[in-house]
Amino acid sequence: MPPPPPPLLVGVAPAPAATAPSFLHLPLHTRLRAAAPRVAATASVRASHSHEDDAFLLRRAADVADRSAGLTSPHPNFGCVIARPQRDADSPAEPLVVGEGFLYAEGTPCAELLAAREAGEHARGATAYLNLEPGDCYGDSTAVGSLVQAGITRVVVGLRHPLKHLRGKAIKALRSEGIHVDVVGEDLQNKFFEEALMSCLTVNAPLLYRTAFHVPFSVLKYAMTADGKIAASSGHASWISGKASRGRVFELRGRSDAVIVGGNTVRFDDPRLTARHVKGHVPVRIVLSQSLNLPEEANLWNVNDAYTIVATQRGARRDFQKKLAMKGVEVVEFDMLNPRDVMSYCYDRGYLSVLWECGGTLAASAISASVIHKVCAFVAPKIIGGSDAPTPVGELGMSQMTQAINFIDVSYEQIDRDMLMSGFIQPIPDLSPVIPSMDEIPSVDPEVSPYETNIISFYKTWDTFGAFSNFSPYPIHMPDENGEYFTWPTVEHYYQAHKFVGVDNPQARTIVQDIKLAKSPEEAARIGRTRQKEFPELVRTDWEATKVDVMYRAIKCKFSTYPSLTNMLLSTAGSVLVESSPHDLFWGGGREGEGLNYLGRLLMQLRSEIRGTFPSNVEERDAA
Repeated sequence: MPPPPPPLLVGVAPAPAATAPSFLHLPLHTRLRAAAPRVAATASVRASHSHEDDAFLLRRAADVADRSAGLTSPHPNFGCVIARPQRDADSPAEPLVVGEGFLYAEGTPCAELLAAREAGEHARGATAYLNLEPGDCYGDSTAVGSLVQAGITRVVVGLRHPLKHLRGKAIKALRSEGIHVDVVGEDLQNKFFEEALMSCLTVNAPLLYRTAFHVPFSVLKYAMTADGKIAASSGHASWISGKASRGRVFELRGRSDAVIVGGNTVRFDDPRLTARHVKGHVPVRIVLSQSLNLPEEANLWNVNDAYTIVATQRGARRDFQKKLAMKGVEVVEFDMLNPRDVMSYCYDRGYLSVLWECGGTLAASAISASVIHKVCAFVAPKIIGGSDAPTPVGELGMSQMTQAINFIDVSYEQIDRDMLMSGFIQPIPDLSPVIPSMDEIPSVDPEVSPYETNIISFYKTWDTFGAFSNFSPYPIHMPDENGEYFTWPTVEHYYQAHKFVGVDNPQARTIVQDIKLAKSPEEAARIGRTRQKEFPELVRTDWEATKVDVMYRAIKCKFSTYPSLTNMLLSTAGSVLVESSPHDLFWGGGREGEGLNYLGRLLMQLRSEIRGTFPSNVEERDAA
């Protein structure tokens, strides 16, 4: 068996270059050419210029991070820019950017690693600009290690990580390696950094709102005429905005984890709510309907392209619930259906960002529940009139103009003939000044009282034990469909592909290849799950009987390849491990513990095997 790949700095192929023009698209030698000589500046001018440069490059790091939006969930948007000063030390010329990188998706190489790879030897002695402190959820310190190995001597951080168990850890690790770290608002408080700090806050607004308020970041989007109507009196609403604005809506959907509509939207518009023309992340579609007075056939009931959840009142139309379930639509019942409880549910599922594309009644309810954080209003140069024509927001109970909700940080953008006005209803929470003491960072005590069960939950890769996730970016060297060893980017790639391995059908072999080439575990999972639903005849006949063993072989290879993971797993001795996915009732524990938690079971089984207290042979395990 060929040796496994080294654990550090290993990952899937870098993401393709962004379509937007970038300075990095120029040849490296062009970017490294010395600028024309300039008149030497005084020390004060150089200091001021240095602050301007730092602020500019930090804003650039935030812009680079924005390319991650809609791709990285549940991770924040990470961007890294590496720059070095011009050759003439007395010149106030701008630093040269030698490397950039952004996190493409969960389970792919980190931004710091990609930027260091591009910079190569030019990273030595350079400064790295990070919009957000790295979050080491995987126990391998790849982000910090990449900067250290690249020879970076200074790091400028826009925000400390907002999650308490990650906040300050990477900064401390960098400083312990002798790297000078400046944090905006702490070490850098110059006026030049105000705009840079806002850029860093904005690009990770979803995580900041989620952390501060324990609900996903919610954006209300609507299109209206110049006289404030979202449809004619008859209810007809196609099309208010132009084609260019609709393209922007697809982008907004692609940046969201879920898109929410009400029952009227399904009945009258029959939308698809897909992120058409946008590659990458596909948002979940959520329908809120108390009575389930919904059509038997609708575009949203086709779950091949996107997953659909229907949220309803407990006990509503049980027969229709069964019909939806037969179509693959998930139905979630609430004791009282309201926006606040639905957002709490979305929070439990790990969603970062939610886009509301609902009518005025539901929009008013969501605003009143304080779960809407930002509004994007597309205004078309049209007038339709009508006293009964619906408006974007229904009754809010306000009788005086002084009660009106004022937008914060308003921006305007002309999109063809339309105008996009956007603004925040609630300020972006800035959690960076809160620096916890070291004793606030949780640690796992392997000694567990026999009278009290210690449960360690993991699900999203931002969790303390996020490395246990089958989506975490640990390549494994395992046989492929031909019996030849192949480096699978993640455990999820290996697992999804093996649904179709061994099936004597060219189409099945094509599916396996598509999964092997998927750029992220989310894409691999989407291909595997979608093809399994579309072509059940291509799934190996023994899959249900063998899928647990396939997963166990994969995670066993993963933990045996990376010693840091083995140590992390052993540190949980005496604790019950629960994969706390609220919707996967086979691999996960479910929202209320109703799931089978097979992934958690396998990890505990592997932990016992490593400790020598559990048989490693498959037959022995089955007998046990």
